Amino acid sequence: MKKSFVLLSLIFLLSASVVMAQDSGLVLSEIGMFSAGGTVTEPVEGEYDPTTNWMDAARPGNTAHVDHANVLFMTPADDNGNPIVFLHGYGQSRMGWMTTPDGRDGWAQMFLRNGHAAYLIDQPGRGEAGAAVSMTADGFLDAWSAESKDYKPGDQAWYTHFRIGRVAPERYDGSQFPEGGEAQDQFFRQMTPNTTTFDMGKSAEAVSAVLAEVMERTGNKSIFITHSQGGAVGWDVDVENISAIVAIEPGGAPQVGSDQYNKLLEANIPIIFYYGDYMENGPEDIMSSGFWAMIKAGSFEFAEAYNAAGGDATVIDLPAIGITGNSHFMFQELNNQEIADHIEAWLAERGLN
Repeated sequence: MKKSFVLLSLIFLLSASVVMAQDSGLVLSEIGMFSAGGTVTEPVEGEYDPTTNWMDAARPGNTAHVDHANVLFMTPADDNGNPIVFLHGYGQSRMGWMTTPDGRDGWAQMFLRNGHAAYLIDQPGRGEAGAAVSMTADGFLDAWSAESKDYKPGDQAWYTHFRIGRVAPERYDGSQFPEGGEAQDQFFRQMTPNTTTFDMGKSAEAVSAVLAEVMERTGNKSIFITHSQGGAVGWDVDVENISAIVAIEPGGAPQVGSDQYNKLLEANIPIIFYYGDYMENGPEDIMSSGFWAMIKAGSFEFAEAYNAAGGDATVIDLPAIGITGNSHFMFQELNNQEIADHIEAWLAERGLN
C-alpha cells in the first residue's frame, strides 16, 4: 500500500499550500492513502446476478464496506519518528489541517517541516469515508428532519458558534481570522455534512484502527491532534498507540474518575488543551460565548485532578499568555504558525520531536 514520492494519481488531493510548502524546504519521501476499521454489511437477500449487476436496483446478493476511516498520509524526508494523527471536528474533513481560508500553509505542512509524518483522517461518514449503512437522520445538524434528504443550511450559525464574529461577514475586534470575502467563502466551502447519523462508537473504533495501522507502519506511537467534536471522539479511542494528545478546543474533557479519565491516567498520556479568544470576553447575549467558557473551565478541572493523580495535563488559555484574537479555528488563522511552534515546544519537553 505504501508508495514512493512519485504517486501522480494522488497529487490532485493535495492543496496548493502543499506545493507552496515544497518551495519552503518541505521534501516528502512518501505519500499515500489507506482506509482503516469499518465493517461489511450482510448480503441483500437474494442471489447476485452478474449479468444484470448494477442495473438491478434491488441489488440482491450485494454487500457494502462501511463505517471506516480514510487516511491521507505524508512522510517527510527527515522523519523524526514521531508521527502525528490529525482528527477533524464536526462539519469538517482533513482539508482543514492542510490549508487556510487565505491559502497559506496548514498545520500538516508546518509539522511535516518539523519532521513529523502526518496522517490526516476523514472520520466515518465524512469526506472520503462517506460509505454508511444509512443516510443521515440527524435533523438537528445535517438535515431538516429524520425523513428529509435536503441539506440543512448553517453558515451563519456555525460562524457565530465558532466565535469568528457576531454575524458573518463581520469579525470580532482583533480577530486573527483571515480578512476578506474570498477567505470567508473558502472557509464556508470547506464545511461538509455527515453522510450518516453520527455514531461516537463507530468513529472511535475506526480511529483506533487508524492509530494501530500507524503503529504497524512506523513502529511508533502517534501524537494525536484533535479538534472540537473530534476531541470528544479522541477520548474514546484505544490509548496503547498514543504518545500524547493535543486537544484543540475539544467538545469537552473526560469526567474525572470516568473510564475515559482512568485509561488515560493509567497509560500516562500527556495531554495539552488549547483555547482561543472571545469566551469570557465574548458577547454576553450569545450562547456560544458562555458555552465555550464552560468547556474550558471543565478542562482546567480535568487537568487539576489529572496532575494531582500523577498525570501530565496542561491547559493553554491563549489570551492569558498574550496570544489574542483566535477563534475555534486557531490552526487556520493568521498566527497558526505561532501556535504550532508552541505545541512543538511542548512536544520537545516530552521528547517527542
